[in-house]
Amino acid sequence: MTPNRPLTPRVYLIGAGPGDPELLTLKGMRCLQEAECVVYDSLVNTDLLQHALPGGEWICVGKRGGSHTISQEDINALLIEKSRAGKVVARLKGGDPFIFGRGGEEAEALANEGIPFEIVPGVTSGYAAPAYAGIPVTHRDFSPSVAFITGHEDPSKEESLIAWDKIATGIGTLVFFMGVANLPEIVRNLIQHGRSPETPIALVQWGTFQHQEVVSGTLATIVEQVKASGLSAPAITVVGDVVSLRDRLRWFDNRPLSGKRILITRPSHQAEEFRRKLTAQGAEVIAFPTIEIRDPSSWERLDYAIRNIEGYQWLVFTSVNGVEKFFSRYLRLARDVRDLKGIRIAAIGSATEKSLVGRGLNVEILPDEFKAEGLLESLKGKVLKGSRILIPRAKVARDILPIELQKQGAQVDVVEAYETTAPHDGRERLALILEERPLDMIVFTSSSTVTNMVEMAKPGTLRETLKHTAIAAIGPITKETAEGCGLEVQVQPSQYTIQALVDAIVSFYGK
Repeated sequence: MTPNRPLTPRVYLIGAGPGDPELLTLKGMRCLQEAECVVYDSLVNTDLLQHALPGGEWICVGKRGGSHTISQEDINALLIEKSRAGKVVARLKGGDPFIFGRGGEEAEALANEGIPFEIVPGVTSGYAAPAYAGIPVTHRDFSPSVAFITGHEDPSKEESLIAWDKIATGIGTLVFFMGVANLPEIVRNLIQHGRSPETPIALVQWGTFQHQEVVSGTLATIVEQVKASGLSAPAITVVGDVVSLRDRLRWFDNRPLSGKRILITRPSHQAEEFRRKLTAQGAEVIAFPTIEIRDPSSWERLDYAIRNIEGYQWLVFTSVNGVEKFFSRYLRLARDVRDLKGIRIAAIGSATEKSLVGRGLNVEILPDEFKAEGLLESLKGKVLKGSRILIPRAKVARDILPIELQKQGAQVDVVEAYETTAPHDGRERLALILEERPLDMIVFTSSSTVTNMVEMAKPGTLRETLKHTAIAAIGPITKETAEGCGLEVQVQPSQYTIQALVDAIVSFYGK
């Protein structure tokens, strides 16, 4: 008899979806956000872990292609142990927990122990992977029925439970899970039981991930095609006339940057918009910040300047970071934005301007060329001799702007608002990224991102490491730094913005 269970669940069995992190359901995300312990499979996209409680416990129980680093019995015991320790547990399972996910076995184990649980269905790869390959599993003109079938039965069974004589011809679309290793056997059984050797078939590897691969053919040809392609697990196999629609309905893996693995080096808090824009073009994006933005060693000089802000005629910002750090300190010192009345503001870059406008400020000078030289040109004739100018910026930066302004007779105060440093674990992470799969491109968005990565690549050289990798730089200064480090830059936009950089990358691969 099943013990009575309290109403409040201690374990959520969550379908994590097939790979694309945006396919996690709203309920799945809400439950994940409550979890103090996350137990996840190796096929789960680890980007989802960012939604779990900070400081929580993450446990990978990696299971892939029949290879188990931990047995199902041990996983069941782990869920029981963590829930009895008083933790809310999220069991993240690829796809849907009740479709070839052994979620039923885990739910049974919890029920037998009287542990409250909840099932959160997920988007299964059985229809999501074909959809991302442009294959509808049902279609009124091709297939009125679909069956989901395991391609890897329990090896301890003496005989197959799959009714090959019925499914071979009785169902329009057949979707096999975990069937790459057994593909020859699957094909043989289908043909032997009446399915035409000319039936279309496709295998979708890493479905819905940016590095998705598809091999299609017929039952007569597919085994040799898969062998020649090197395609391996994990993959979904789709059999039926609906596969013929792929040529017309293909939408995901034929975007401009499909199949391209691109590493971006922006600081974490500034990388999301860039990552999203590249992903929308089909790229597999690896966010690897090579710089971290930190507070200066002392706020003394910036605080002094802010307390005496009325003494300046110009306030010049050269980056979004400078804006954010300046105004965080400005508000901490209880200054009012109205105290800036009469002070003229100049900025380098549209993003810097946007950050200032968002604070209700008017940017008087924004050069067409987003670098110091462009700003100097725009300020000609506008900065009077004796004018006091405040430039809050990074600890280390080019000095051409203050030097040239001083030559024009201005009194320039350059104060440190932040500093950039390399991440402490950068070298190890870079090595792991490069070992996993080759990169198609690395994108540098400042000189600091270049010099820090050069340092991380030691004792080898970045030039040797990236000899088969394209290099993109956001602007001429960054390009100059990269080339000074021996890197050949293939991509640099005419406008020094993130959107222009994305467009230039798309154009580069479009050639």
